[in-house]
Amino acid sequence: MPVVFVLIWSTGFVVARYGMPHAPPFTFLCWRYGLSILAFLIWVQWSGAVWPSTRTQWLHLAVTGLCMHAGYLGGVWAAVRAGIGAGTVSLIVGLQPVLTALWVAASGQGQRVTGRQWTGLALGLAGLLLVVGRKLGLGEVTPFNFACALLALLAITAGTLYQKRFVAPCDVRTANAVQLGAALLVSLPLAWLETGAVDLHPELFGALAWSVLVLTLGGSSLLYLLVQRGAATRVSSLMYLVPPCTALLAWWLFDEQLTLAVLAGLVLTAVGVWLVARAPRVQAA
Repeated sequence: MPVVFVLIWSTGFVVARYGMPHAPPFTFLCWRYGLSILAFLIWVQWSGAVWPSTRTQWLHLAVTGLCMHAGYLGGVWAAVRAGIGAGTVSLIVGLQPVLTALWVAASGQGQRVTGRQWTGLALGLAGLLLVVGRKLGLGEVTPFNFACALLALLAITAGTLYQKRFVAPCDVRTANAVQLGAALLVSLPLAWLETGAVDLHPELFGALAWSVLVLTLGGSSLLYLLVQRGAATRVSSLMYLVPPCTALLAWWLFDEQLTLAVLAGLVLTAVGVWLVARAPRVQAA
């Protein structure tokens, strides 16, 4: 399950590159949310899956949907729309395990961040600066698209921690339907404000089909199950595998450059995130 999740999740940034020239980001995402909700409703009706039984559970699922769908996907797609590369945005969002591990360590009673984790944090940030700094020089990274990528990073981190803390175990199909419904409600006004026409290009339909059938029904469902069954930090540590996979896909499909500086930044970030996520996270203060 974790290996399949990493492979699926890595394609999300590539799909953004494919779909972005043919539709504004929030317009595309609203279509994705709507079709995904329809698919989940059919699945729920066919399987007889049980809906959440309390209003509180619906509220908690809605909050995670706002973070893990509207905030995360909205930030990624807006960043790609503003010119940032798929490999670069995946690297920024790939720092999620660092934030998750530090939050878990800092928020626990009698816990503190270990020296090994601080080393990992420094390596991860160094790798990010190495890649992003070069992209700044090339004009790919701007303050706006970098801020959108950071928003996506904060949203997916907050959503993962919130789900692990507040969402009681429930059926993944009905949970996803509720989450996507909340994301659709928030994204519709933003889509209404967007400018630019939708180009009914085959690449748009391909990106939409992959987003709904593979990324949402497959990837989002796997993420929900992984968070539900495992520790938030352990689940987030899978994310450190995503940037290298995405960088290779972006190089193969879009000819995004894989220079020595980019490769070195990817390696530094992966090692740093691994140190943070895998190091012992509990020490007596």
